[in-house]
This record gives sequence, structure tokens and C-alpha cells, in this order.
Amino acid sequence: MKLHHAALAAFLGLAFASCRQDMHDQPKHKPFTGSVLFKDHRSARPLVAGTVARGQLMDDEHYFTGKIDGKPAETFPAALADAFGGGADWQSRMLARGHERFQIQCTPCHGSVGDGNGMVVQRGMKRPPSYHIDRLQKSPPGYFFDVITNAFGAMIDQKDRITVEDRWAIVAYVRALQQSQNTLYADLSAEQRDELDHPKPRTEGQTHETQHGR
Repeated sequence: MKLHHAALAAFLGLAFASCRQDMHDQPKHKPFTGSVLFKDHRSARPLVAGTVARGQLMDDEHYFTGKIDGKPAETFPAALADAFGGGADWQSRMLARGHERFQIQCTPCHGSVGDGNGMVVQRGMKRPPSYHIDRLQKSPPGYFFDVITNAFGAMIDQKDRITVEDRWAIVAYVRALQQSQNTLYADLSAEQRDELDHPKPRTEGQTHETQHGR
């Protein structure tokens, strides 16, 4: 009986000793270390062909790249209607979101009216072209989306800072800026003139909605 208890105590002692290994020093392959387990001696294994990370199946070229058949899209993607909640006023919500994101992400360089005279430019940084020059007036929406996504000139890419739907919202607001700066007062309807001459004060609820997204 004593022998049985001694054997059990020895077994438990070994078991507890094996559990004392520190978690930060556990057996594992560190990045770029070799492995004898695989023929190519690489511990990091390549993904299985066709593997797509959850939520990363970007099968809509127009929506995710701003291009159709590799060329800048002349139109906004249909997927935006769902992205901004659908309904009859989804475009208004997208434009409001674009205004908010533009003020945060773009005005430091491009200025509040898109003329390229933002605060960092006034302090010595390179001035971007105005959105109102003829070339950019004629550029399709997909061009602006691609520039925001992949960078151009001195501008860095923004794809890790601005979501896809927000990039499109910004493009929509840029289009509104271009139109507003190139529309004559005489070309406005009576209703539009009245709204411009007598702007309605923004309510507290509207301010809160703008600050915290759509």
C-alpha cells in the first residue's frame, strides 16, 4: 500500500513539474525560423490556394477598386445604396457622411472648398491641385477613389485609414464641391436660392449625428 502511494506521489510530482513551464517560453515557431517538419524547411506555411480571410472577399471590382475592367469607373457603384442603408434618402446620408469625413481627412491639405489651400499648405507643405481645374472636373469618380486608395504624387494612400464606403462618400462630396464652385447663382432654382439665402440652423440632433457617423 505504501508503495502504491509513493508511486502516485511521484507521478503527481512529475505532472506538476511539467506544468510549471512559463507561458512566454512555450514551444513554438517564431517568425522566419526554420522547421525540420516540412520539406521546404519553412515553419510559416503558405495559404491554401483560393483562401480568403473572413470579410475580405472583394469580388465587386467597381466597389472595392473604383475601376471597371481595369479602368476608372465613370459612375458610382450600385452597392453604395445598401452600404448607406437604402431607402429614398441614402444619397443624402452618403453626402453628409462624405462632408464629415472630408472635413476630418482632407481639408488639412485640400482646404474646405477643395482649392488646395489647406492649413498644412499655408505652413509650407506642397500644394495639391485644386479640384476645380479642368482636368479634375473631367475626371470620373473612380479616379478619385483610386487616388484616395492607392496614393498619388505627395499624397499617401488612405486605404488603411478610410473605409471603402467612406472613400466613396468623400468622392461624392468632392463632386458636390466641384459643382458648387462652378454653378452660377442665376442657374439655381427659386427653392435653392431661398435655401442658400436663408440657411436653416442645424439642430442639436443633426450635429450629434454628424459627429458620430451616419
